[in-house]
Amino acid sequence: MASSAIYPVSDHCDGARFFNPRQHIDRGLRDILRWKLTSRPALWPLAVPVTPARPPLPNTGGITATWINHSTFLLQTPAGNILTDPVYSERVSPVSWAGPRRAHAPGIALADLPRIDLVLLSHDHYDHCDQITLSHIFKTHAPAAITALGNASLLQAAGCPAKKITELDWWQSHVTPSGLRVTATPARHWSNRLGSPRNLRLWSGFFLEAGGPTAHFVGDTAYDRTMFTEIRARLGAPDLAMIPIGAYEPRWFMAAQHCDPAEAVQIHRDLGSRLSLAMHWGTFQLTDEARETPPLALAAALAKAGLTADDFRALAPGESAWTR
Repeated sequence: MASSAIYPVSDHCDGARFFNPRQHIDRGLRDILRWKLTSRPALWPLAVPVTPARPPLPNTGGITATWINHSTFLLQTPAGNILTDPVYSERVSPVSWAGPRRAHAPGIALADLPRIDLVLLSHDHYDHCDQITLSHIFKTHAPAAITALGNASLLQAAGCPAKKITELDWWQSHVTPSGLRVTATPARHWSNRLGSPRNLRLWSGFFLEAGGPTAHFVGDTAYDRTMFTEIRARLGAPDLAMIPIGAYEPRWFMAAQHCDPAEAVQIHRDLGSRLSLAMHWGTFQLTDEARETPPLALAAALAKAGLTADDFRALAPGESAWTR
């Protein structure tokens, strides 16, 4: 196996394909048909009014995080401006005429973004890897890009030169010329795009050390009893965490790939985050829950845990938070 391995053999890779450690569940066509034939998805609004905001002035010495939509954040840090999983397209799909359509405008207009120094791409799913948006960002801003193993070809196809792309395995770090240290962190998920076999590309989160303040972009993930406590043990408790709260119903199907709001609160606690921000909700209807259910469920889970919105916030599109 070693002679033919493309990637290092590890607890999450056999040398060619990636998997989740301890337990990996792949949902097949039979599961998808069962879901679609038995589900009663909530009716989402066709359009949610959002007035895009101007980017805030950066927090000198700290990190300013602005939620744009879904898993896209603008992070203004002492070591440069970062976009996470940039998605501005009307649909997240292999084709432009079908697939989940956005329910609201991005919280910052594409033309109003400040200079982008770095793009972080967590994995290859269409609601995270939007090549139309990536192409615009690379053409307009010419940033560097950091991603998990196997995703560089997607970034190159979107116009990012190979020399500006860094691929990382879990726990590997890269330091940018401005001094930003980015460490790829484990996540419990999977990968696939039309025309390629499943799980040929790795998925991850990213831990950022920006000259003092720290942030953890958790990525797309299910809950795992040991994964997030291990991240804290290795890298420390972040000042700021961005944690998914949406796309979780029905649980029998989604629990292996997406955490629900109560599990998101547990991730917040496992990480020891000083402040967490919700993501991966309210923009595209990917699953069965109603649009407003995730933040309501988040509030209930926080109350049950003895926490408040001062600990874990669900921002409106275009709203910002600062590290404390």
